[in-house]
Formats: sequence, structure tokens, C-alpha cells
Amino acid sequence: MAAVLPPAPPGTATDRVVGTLRELILHGELAPGSRLGEVELADRLGVSRTPVREALSRLAAHGLVDTAPNRGARVATWSLAEVEGVFDLRTTLEPRLTALAVPLATATDLADLEQLALATVLAGSPGPMQDLDALVSLNRRFHDRIVEIAAHPALAGALATAIQTPLQRRNFHAYDAPALRRSLAHHVEIVDAFRAGDEGWAAAVMTAHIRHARTVMVRAADPPPTDPPPTDLPPAHPARLEGARS
Repeated sequence: MAAVLPPAPPGTATDRVVGTLRELILHGELAPGSRLGEVELADRLGVSRTPVREALSRLAAHGLVDTAPNRGARVATWSLAEVEGVFDLRTTLEPRLTALAVPLATATDLADLEQLALATVLAGSPGPMQDLDALVSLNRRFHDRIVEIAAHPALAGALATAIQTPLQRRNFHAYDAPALRRSLAHHVEIVDAFRAGDEGWAAAVMTAHIRHARTVMVRAADPPPTDPPPTDLPPAHPARLEGARS
């Protein structure tokens, strides 16, 4: 089914193509490594090739697209080392920003964080009402709100580089139910630490939160090998079969 550009919001055709392609990539509709042909994308999105070409260039600058001479553009893929590197950078930056945010948080900030944390629990908890697409957005808003409160542009800019990847947006699909519940509980505990005014507690929970996500994503990027089913088994001994029926 052809993707349809949203009704023309403010911005150029290139801006709208960037937004549409970003969402297609982040939601997995354009899989890692898949070819991004300008003609095919222009037809799919109902635009000319020029905004598509410009959009691919912008997305390449943000790490979502790989381009190479004589090979064209493809959706970016991530090695295990790159996955680990992204989370190592987040583990360095985000707990620091969290600690900086604690003494600056106002009553309004605390209310916003609490509302977002509870909303992530409602959207992400396993069950018939689970909505992982909504959770992606709510999770990002929760983390962004902490960065905003911290008011440290240099650290915020460095962190923004790490969270532009599709890896960060799609990671909830790699969680099993216990891991997802643990991640959601971290949000609630971070708010508790903010309310207590405890910078160390808030930073420690954020560290655990990110390291937990790192473990989940590393496992997803490098799943353990599975042993093949045994073949050519020797026939069972009659005595063992007889014993099994007793």
C-alpha cells in the first residue's frame, strides 16, 4: 500500500518527505538494509524526485540512511558494537542530566513527569490495552522532559545524537513482559526520586534504566545460537521404554 503524505503542514515538500520516511524507518516499514530508490519513493509518496533526494541526504546526516557511490541509499543497519556504543553514550550523559534536573524541577515539572510516567505504564503494560506505538512517543517525552528541565544545552545536544537512531525508537518490541514491566517501573521510581530531591537516587535509577535497555537491545542484536534438534538418535532400549510406562 502506498504511503500517503500528511495534509500539507507548515514546511517544504522536503520537510514532509523527511517526516514520512523517518516514521516509515522508525516503525520498521522500511527495514534495515532495504534499498531506497528515488523513483520508487517518489511514486509511493506522490512527489517529485527532488524532495526525495534532499530528504535522503538529511536522513543520512542523522544516521537513518546509508549512502554510497554506485550503490544508492539504503536504510541504515547497526552492528553490535554500534548498538553498545549508543547505549554507552546514553549511560554517560543521561544520568548526569537527570541529576542536574532534580534541584531545578518545579512543582509543574514534577506533575508533568508523574503524568508521563503513569501514562507510559498504562500504554506499555502487557495486556489487551497495550499500545507500543503510543509508548514510544510517551517514553521519548518523559526522557525529553528531564533533559529540558536540566537546562544544559551542551549535554542535551550530545545526547540528541545518540537518540536519533531507529534502534532507540523500536526497542520496546524487543522487550519481553517482565523486562517491559521493569522498564516502566523505573520511570515511576525516577519521579519518586525527583520528589524526594535526591539527585543520586534519580541518577542511579536512570543508569539502571539505560543499562537494562542496553542488555535487552544487545541480546536482540546478537541473539544466542540455538542448537539444532538432535538427529539419528539411537533406538530406545526396550527396558527403558517398559520402565517409562510404569
